[in-house]
Amino acid sequence: MSMPKSDQKPKVVIIQGPTGVGKTAVASALAGALSIEVINADSMQFYRYMDIGTSKPTPEEMRAAPHHLFSIVDPDEDFNAARFMESARRLVGEVSGRGNVPVVVGGTGLYIKALTQGLFSAPEQDPVLRDELQALDKTVLWARLQEVDPESAEKLNPNDTVRIVRALEVYHLTGMPLSEHHLKHRFQDSPFDCLKICLTRDREILYTRIGLRVEHMVQEGLFSEVEGLLEKGYSPDLKAMQSIGYRQMAACIAGKVSFERAVELIKQETRRFAKRQFTWLRKDADLVWVKLPEKQDQVVGLVKNFLNNA
Repeated sequence: MSMPKSDQKPKVVIIQGPTGVGKTAVASALAGALSIEVINADSMQFYRYMDIGTSKPTPEEMRAAPHHLFSIVDPDEDFNAARFMESARRLVGEVSGRGNVPVVVGGTGLYIKALTQGLFSAPEQDPVLRDELQALDKTVLWARLQEVDPESAEKLNPNDTVRIVRALEVYHLTGMPLSEHHLKHRFQDSPFDCLKICLTRDREILYTRIGLRVEHMVQEGLFSEVEGLLEKGYSPDLKAMQSIGYRQMAACIAGKVSFERAVELIKQETRRFAKRQFTWLRKDADLVWVKLPEKQDQVVGLVKNFLNNA
């Protein structure tokens, strides 16, 4: 298998797709056919102690190829697109230098964009403004973002107050919506030659898989995992603990919802999240869409052709 010459941009394979579609399984299939190393681009799989609810690869799957950027920060540490970009770009160079293929796997679109196209120079945080915004009710924050930056609002979860506050902060500090900054920047920093594969399934099949995966998480001990995090002293208000699965189980532990209702809410929110991911992904004209399961065997061929400049 030919690898890029030193005067060429490193080749990077990116496996994207909505939650539950089967990205890890496709990466494992690639590991069986090529010398790859997997770089995580799922924003929740960076966290330690959060394994079941984030569907990290199993130890068996990780043995198939070297895996990077899994379980690298504690739940109360800040990990953002800028830190990911720095770490992932360094890893791409190292993996390519070893003669292996960097395969970036994840559904967090902003992180993929940061890796492949860079980030605009955002203003520094303003502590006073941030405190004022954080003091507002999340419904008020969401309404403000919809008013000043509807494009960013479309991409965010109304409960994702961390990113909503940041988007409003950028708007107030620069007088320009975050989405307009992205458009102006146009993400022109392209250090890699990328093959971006997006996995998809029929919507109803995907939703069935999501339901089964949530049930599997529960059977594997999601409740106990969240309980353990709370016992370690991690606040349920942390950004990581506000993610799907952890937020609902923490509410159950606090007696706010029943166990059965928490499980149903996790399924419901995961389906909605998958729908938002589809909306984000459809806007990327560079994606090569592969429908599972019928076209899964084509992935290895696509990657081999890409590596051979076919």
